[in-house]
Amino acid sequence: MNGSSLNALVVILIFGSLVTMSFLKFANPLKVNKRANFWLGVSFLLWSTFWMEEIVQLTDMGEANTYAVFVLRCIQFLAPLNFYFFVILFTNPLFKLRFGHLKHAILPVIYYITISIKFFGDFENQDLIQILLLSLIIVQSFFYTLISFLTIRKHQKNILLFSSDIKEINLNWLEYITVLAMFMSVIISLYNIFYFAAIPNLPLNLFILIVIFFMGYYSLKQKEIYPIDEKQRRDIISINESEFATEHKKKIVPDEELEAMKQRINDIMNEQKPYLDSELNLIKLADLLSVTPHQLSYAINTGFNENFFQFINKYRVEEAKELLLNHNKDNLSILGIAFESGFNSKTSFNTTFKKIANQTPSEFKKRSSTL
Repeated sequence: MNGSSLNALVVILIFGSLVTMSFLKFANPLKVNKRANFWLGVSFLLWSTFWMEEIVQLTDMGEANTYAVFVLRCIQFLAPLNFYFFVILFTNPLFKLRFGHLKHAILPVIYYITISIKFFGDFENQDLIQILLLSLIIVQSFFYTLISFLTIRKHQKNILLFSSDIKEINLNWLEYITVLAMFMSVIISLYNIFYFAAIPNLPLNLFILIVIFFMGYYSLKQKEIYPIDEKQRRDIISINESEFATEHKKKIVPDEELEAMKQRINDIMNEQKPYLDSELNLIKLADLLSVTPHQLSYAINTGFNENFFQFINKYRVEEAKELLLNHNKDNLSILGIAFESGFNSKTSFNTTFKKIANQTPSEFKKRSSTL
């Protein structure tokens, strides 16, 4: 099999993989992050049109090729914008389109006018049109991948305000994919500018196929980020939307009540040990204290100068230290200690323990036993 045939096979594999991933996202067998996964499915379909164009150009349909490529390129331009809205829905499932979002139609309208001139107009300077189209594609790709990346980074900080375990909901996989998407956009754009090739070469397509498998694997593992209950979801998202700095400025709890609330929180944590529940979140602890999630978030952020994640896991690490020093618990493995302390995985236990105690659980136990 020569290089050209192998490249054609990889192109078909990429197209088939994207269509299959799209179907899986639409079906959403785990029924999690429903709106976000639907639009991720749309993203997979939009991306598949890039390789559908390659398949079209590998065939010979005469004049029909021109119309097919035109339609596909019009669809392709929407891919970065759709990806951005999909990211927003992952980080805020209550997001709704408003009139102000029409500003996102400006670049597509300019692009559609320009590409219509290229395909069906009688403009002499086609090189200028080509440069303008490539410029629009590069600007669109960079802009929306950048703001998608910043949106995910903001989410990484927000989840620390309401969850005590972020391993399954931190969207690290999506952050990596956003960076890879930006990287691929640059590579493909440069390839088109310098080589004016209709079909990317084999190494680039193989790299893209690996990225697709990576994205499919992690997107299928993703858990529900926010509570299913709509009221709880709204409470948490409203806390997220009021940024950390704003929480400090606005006194949700008067100063004279803050100290009393801090004492109540400490009493509950020491006596009832709710942190041993590996699924503890801001809503659950607020219910236990009979306060609103906003009040509890403010008390922890302002009163203890910590976010919810830090506050809860500090207690878990102290519990783990006691268990590690308790000779009656020597029969427990590190994983057993992790579960007994409220962690739900060895990875999150080791990572959090080292971040708080500046050493791993094994190192702590070994050093303590030599004292």
